[in-house]
Amino acid sequence: MSNWIRACGAQDIEPEDVIDVRCGDRQYAIYRSSTDEYFATDGLCTHQQVRLADGLVMGHIIECPKHNGRFDYRTGYGQGAPISEHLCTYPVKLEAGSVMVDLGVI
Repeated sequence: MSNWIRACGAQDIEPEDVIDVRCGDRQYAIYRSSTDEYFATDGLCTHQQVRLADGLVMGHIIECPKHNGRFDYRTGYGQGAPISEHLCTYPVKLEAGSVMVDLGVI
């Protein structure tokens, strides 16, 4: 089941950056690549629930600000210790200048 929400404006995120978006009681991270592609993952690191939007984006990698755990934000896959669980990812589309994210059933 689709549950598309407007996460932000497309220009609200700088290239190679991430922002935090809340929907209800959940946090999500919205990313913009250097080639203007947009991606969405859960907003908290799976290691110790730290906000990923406070981390560093390098290429297609988000680095957690607390213990330097890294994820590929396109797939959610952890890139090694201390990450033991991958991030959930969500479909994204651009619509009339807005970044839309399908949160599915929440």
